[in-house]
Amino acid sequence: MPRMSTLMEHPTIPASRKNLSVCVLDDDSGQVEMLTARLEKSGFAAMGTTNAEEALQNVRLGACRVVVADLKMPGMDGLQFLEKALQFDPGIYVILVTGFYAVDSAIEAIKRGAHDYLSKPIDFRRLEKTLDDIADLVWRRSEIKELEHKLFQNHQFQGIVGKSPAMLDMLDLVKKVSRHYSNVLITGPTGAGKEIVARALHQLSPVAKERFAVCNCSALVDTLLESQLFGHVRGAFTGATDTRPGLFEFANGGAVFLDEIGETSLAMQAKLLRVIENREIQRVGSPEVRSVNVRLIAATNRDLRAEVLAGRFREDLFYRLSSIEIRVPSLTERREDIPLLIQHFLKKYSEAYGKPFQGLTRRAQIAMLQHDWPGNVRELANVISGAAITASTDFIDVTDLPEILQRSGRRSASHAGEAWRPLPLDEVRRIHIQRVLEMCKGNRVRASQMLGIGRTSLYRFLKRSNKQAAAARGGA
Repeated sequence: MPRMSTLMEHPTIPASRKNLSVCVLDDDSGQVEMLTARLEKSGFAAMGTTNAEEALQNVRLGACRVVVADLKMPGMDGLQFLEKALQFDPGIYVILVTGFYAVDSAIEAIKRGAHDYLSKPIDFRRLEKTLDDIADLVWRRSEIKELEHKLFQNHQFQGIVGKSPAMLDMLDLVKKVSRHYSNVLITGPTGAGKEIVARALHQLSPVAKERFAVCNCSALVDTLLESQLFGHVRGAFTGATDTRPGLFEFANGGAVFLDEIGETSLAMQAKLLRVIENREIQRVGSPEVRSVNVRLIAATNRDLRAEVLAGRFREDLFYRLSSIEIRVPSLTERREDIPLLIQHFLKKYSEAYGKPFQGLTRRAQIAMLQHDWPGNVRELANVISGAAITASTDFIDVTDLPEILQRSGRRSASHAGEAWRPLPLDEVRRIHIQRVLEMCKGNRVRASQMLGIGRTSLYRFLKRSNKQAAAARGGA
């Protein structure tokens, strides 16, 4: 009979309740036992304590999602507990309870981050309703997180993360040329991810199972670079105690990635040109010519066209390399990818450091989105890595970020009103497109990539804009 009466009291206990862990904190042990028992009877996973430090430890370890805390306690009152609990877990829900209810103190508690403010004796129906709302919110957030995870998986391609128009256009080109290229030039600013694009090209190519060799041309002087790429025979130079093959022989049948090719000397460029034209190499100190069959992927952060005009890069090598050119956009050109990249690196470093991060606090997200990212994706990865090491909670806060990011928000806000005047949207669009074209020195293909629109759309806009300007001049 007792069991039946319990079932009648709660004929349908929502399934979400058993997944919501609640910690009751009160200096009155009788109140703790009573409230904990009622919560368990209602289907919640409940625990109780009279020790504020023990409750904080539960928050720190993620043992509870909600804390129902008394406002007046010796040693540490409810507001002090609230402040410390939010430091450990900004996502914790704290419900404060007091025997002396006042509107002003309730408002102050909510301002400080309390989820609700109840008076004693506790109206258990109201507490149940509040906890059910939290359980529903937690469930919805977990559903959203799962959907975001699925979407995140859809926005990853061969290790490249992005959904912006500029990245989608680049990925489309990578897919198209991967099966057919022999030489590819990848351009883009430092830290944009050129090596990842090179690896994606190789993984999608018919020789994906063959070797992929990487050489940073800017890290070696000419003599060492030649030995690294072409190999050497014993006695070819001081220290050459044995015969070694170079990267071209090592990756024969596969691909060689030459990073920062714009840093090579003209003499080295001539030797690379021979590899491209004849598919032949000579080890340092050997007269023997060896045939190689490799796909060559080169990358640079320099404007090689300008380098050719300045006489620092061979024109024939440039045209051999740039028959297929893939440009990797900077992070400022694909700002909508920043949240995806944050999620990607947070997952990566959570696993690397054994810290199960739930995300970034809102103010940390704002600071990340307002930063200019001159170091591009590499800088973002380093920031998340450093923050993951220093963070002491499940959420990375703005205080875990470098000083320059903590100032970004304040700086952006101070400049937001400078030289501003209201303009029609069409005028804003025209000014922006004109500035991008000037930045790209009139190159409409590159401008369309930076703007994240198709070339046809850009041509159509410019044609319409020119007609409007001509009509305005005619009317004048």
